[in-house]
Amino acid sequence: MVTLDKIYHASHVLKEIIRPTELIKAPKICPDCNLYIKTENLQVTGSFKVRGAYYKISQLSDEEKKKGVIACSAGNHAQGVALAAAKNGIKAKICIPDGAPISKVEATKSYGAEVCLVKGVYDDAYEKAVSLVEETGATFIHPFDDEMVIAGQGSIGLEIIEQLPKVDAVIVPIGGGGLISGVGFALKSLDPDIKIYGVQAEGAASMVKSIKDDEIETLEDVHTIADGIAVKTPGVNTFEICRKYVDDIVTVSDDEISTAILELIEREKMIAEGAGATSVAAAMFNKLPIKGKNVVCLVSGGNIDVTILSRVINRGLQKAGRLAELVVELTDKPGQLLGVSEIISSYGANVVSLEHNRSDERLDINDCVLRISIETRNQEHLDEIKDALVNGGFKIK
Repeated sequence: MVTLDKIYHASHVLKEIIRPTELIKAPKICPDCNLYIKTENLQVTGSFKVRGAYYKISQLSDEEKKKGVIACSAGNHAQGVALAAAKNGIKAKICIPDGAPISKVEATKSYGAEVCLVKGVYDDAYEKAVSLVEETGATFIHPFDDEMVIAGQGSIGLEIIEQLPKVDAVIVPIGGGGLISGVGFALKSLDPDIKIYGVQAEGAASMVKSIKDDEIETLEDVHTIADGIAVKTPGVNTFEICRKYVDDIVTVSDDEISTAILELIEREKMIAEGAGATSVAAAMFNKLPIKGKNVVCLVSGGNIDVTILSRVINRGLQKAGRLAELVVELTDKPGQLLGVSEIISSYGANVVSLEHNRSDERLDINDCVLRISIETRNQEHLDEIKDALVNGGFKIK
């Protein structure tokens, strides 16, 4: 059983390895509430996961340590286990889905762990890890469904209430549920009036479905840019704790997550991975009743693969109406392109690229199509430009 004493003990043990992360006020992200960011993306290894992994491994017996540890992870837990094992002088083998970001795989190797890439998603890596545990006798370090791991994550809750004693609500990303279980248990034990809200990606809403159906459910598949929370099945322990201590769980789309990542970069000069940004997305897009409240968004990790960061930023720009492709049907005669350009220019938008096509067989013989990418201030600005083009006699597809 998870207890408040274990969480306090975990907090004491972790002082030698983790950094207490800052709580930063972020008034520009969600002006309707007093929003703060708990910056676990700046944690050692770039994620909160090191807390639970280190506490669990630190409590192993000498005999268990001799046999080493095995874990499965989409990346962040892997790094936490690898670092914890290295600090304790024991061997670690980590099973990672082959689709995990290369940066997370290489970071895990850099801490000295052996990596086993497994075809599929987290749940496939889990099955492989369990089979290796049976073969070797090593200790399995579960990424979320373990009381010691949950207690380690709960140390974040102790930090939050110390940093913001009058906190009204905390928004936490959910994959398997270990983070919100620890944080929720700690905070609710200290102050039952604090609201604990969970967030999942729409494409991996296993806890949402399980809570709704009042039984643990397994999704057929998961698909989201938030790879750190792409879990098909919640944990047994975490499911029970969430039922008791979590007030509500909402979902956010990949577009909303991308927008939140962009907002954190621009407003707070802070990098968050998809999973970590879900809490901010829930606040930004009014998913929860937090108006006028003191709210903490737990940004759980910052290990985003730089190779996809530009795509995520572009998606965020598109969602915010700041980058758009307009498809305009024109009559193929002189002056048409100039007319479009003058309207766009008069509204202060910037043309990024354009393509003029008169050979599409679906067009009338005297027509052509203009595909033009533009940068705008926001969705309202984009809508003004579209209206101006239509009023100027142009047809937007």
